[in-house]
Amino acid sequence: MPRRTPLLRTLCATAAVLALSAAAFPGLAAEGDKPATRVRGEIPAEYRWDFTAIYANWAAWDADMQRMEALMADFGKLQGSLKKGPAALLKAYQTMDEIGKLQTKLYAYPQLQKDADGRDQEVAGRFQRALAVFARFDAASAWFQPELLTLPQAKVKAWLAATPALKPYAFGITDSFRKQAHVLDAKGEQLLSLAGPVGRASMNAYDELSTSDIKFPTLTTSDGQSVLLSPGNYQGLLAKNANQADRAKAAAAHVGTYGAQANTYAAIYAGILQRDWFNAQARKFPTTLDAALSDNNVPRSVVETLVATTRAGTAPLQRYARLRKQLMGLGEYHLYDSSRPLFASSESYPYKKALGLVLESVAPLGEDYVQRYKKFMTGGRIDVYENEGKRSGAYSAGVYGVGPFQLLNYNDTMDAAFVLAHEGGHAMHTVLAYETQPYSTAEYTIFVAEVASTTNERFLLETLLKKTTDPKERFLLLQHAVDSIIGTFYTQVLFADFELQAHQLVEKGEPVTTEVLNKLYAGLLKTYYGDAVTVDDFYQWTWARIPHFFHSPYYVYQYATCFASSAQLFKGMTTGTEEAKKAATARYLNMLKAGGSDHPMAELKQAGVDLTQRATVQAVVDQLDALVSQMEVEAAKIPR
Repeated sequence: MPRRTPLLRTLCATAAVLALSAAAFPGLAAEGDKPATRVRGEIPAEYRWDFTAIYANWAAWDADMQRMEALMADFGKLQGSLKKGPAALLKAYQTMDEIGKLQTKLYAYPQLQKDADGRDQEVAGRFQRALAVFARFDAASAWFQPELLTLPQAKVKAWLAATPALKPYAFGITDSFRKQAHVLDAKGEQLLSLAGPVGRASMNAYDELSTSDIKFPTLTTSDGQSVLLSPGNYQGLLAKNANQADRAKAAAAHVGTYGAQANTYAAIYAGILQRDWFNAQARKFPTTLDAALSDNNVPRSVVETLVATTRAGTAPLQRYARLRKQLMGLGEYHLYDSSRPLFASSESYPYKKALGLVLESVAPLGEDYVQRYKKFMTGGRIDVYENEGKRSGAYSAGVYGVGPFQLLNYNDTMDAAFVLAHEGGHAMHTVLAYETQPYSTAEYTIFVAEVASTTNERFLLETLLKKTTDPKERFLLLQHAVDSIIGTFYTQVLFADFELQAHQLVEKGEPVTTEVLNKLYAGLLKTYYGDAVTVDDFYQWTWARIPHFFHSPYYVYQYATCFASSAQLFKGMTTGTEEAKKAATARYLNMLKAGGSDHPMAELKQAGVDLTQRATVQAVVDQLDALVSQMEVEAAKIPR
């Protein structure tokens, strides 16, 4: 089915690359010239987005809004016409594409400006206007999918074979018929639609309980400071407070806030599990997992293999915990000790320096990739520094026909340099997909989105390690990589393990109570961390504070599969014979260029990754094991 809603993603060097200097980036300020101001208009233009690539001005945006209204009316007149033949079907798809291309621009122009400075109410109003028009189109075009599926599949297949102009839509059309077995009749679909708000009630209740109604306690630390243990303050205290007793009290109080409402959270989560099982049965899926994986055509064995292999590969995770315990000089190591930095870095990564390092790091991907990346870096597509009113965090947003826009809040730290590499991976994925694919198949899925971003991070890590012999800096670089694996892979698999077992309880007709959920989560912590970490009793309530469990079941496993895919792809591109590395790199770039032209599992398999195989997941376990071994070597060299 064509897209109706714009998507914003909320990723041996040549001598020229190795010799990067100020001349490589004409127009950028000298190294270290981070703007002292937080006033957006006073930040040099080269560090800010250039919105004119989308529209010259608001008058041009208004003109396209009117054009979209007209196209929406034209599309509505096509209802009932699909049965007339391939020409009618083609007209509908082409009209939908034209509308979709407009949507991405009409959405991005105000949305990016709103993110750059959210205080501008005129921009916010235009953004709301765009969303209202899009909502009307979603409702007005709802006829398309049901009407398409009333056509005999054999007839549509013949149309596709006889009509070359329909080729860009072949994958979407074929996939729609693949899903048809789980589409109900008109009355059934209407009934499920009416049940939608009921299904969302549990999620809404969770949000209210966790935001509006929750009251976090205030902790007085050993130095007499009072800290309100909101999520942000809590994470900051764990990272910055050197007193283990303070961290222990903070963790018990913060997690205990959720534990005080555990029975209510359990009742809410049970409702979500029941909703998922109801929808799965209604659509004739054998399990909730099968229902969740169907849209991307992912086999159940992917999640099952991911969980089983990770459970068997926790030894490096536990080794890392023991190394941290040793270096921190602790008698017992607890989960609340995992955020404390082990050493302080004296290295700075000013933006221009980081640009050069990131560009140098991707040289193994070839000169064509490097030149496209360089063009993106210097084209007014990266909004670099923090300013008043700017949203936090970082992302890469694609605008079809224009390209990606990258938001940063760059602060010259090592973490910021890795974020630059990460978001650059997303951006280049978008560049290559947009240049290669028509609009209908340009957008890649979440299932593969983090592959490019984490691959670019790994390239940067290897480059930085080659540039320093200082054991402390090498240790910190390795620690960054290890922490990424733990956060993006092991923790997400533990979460996936939990929600898989929780859903299976409902599928078997077993009770879902606070005690059951606590026991399940506490058991998983002990399974993954073993005796390397002392797991305090209050951590059994952690499941209640994980929004993904309540908002988007069966989502988190994708973080881990992307990381596993990236690890195997990186290994193929950097080890073995030159011929083998060249072939692996070509397969990887072809995957990026594929966009959404195939199911994500098929795209990954063509690149050399089979997520149904244990070896793919084992590659991450092996990578962590090697990194921890390197950390141990570097730690032994650091004077203490």
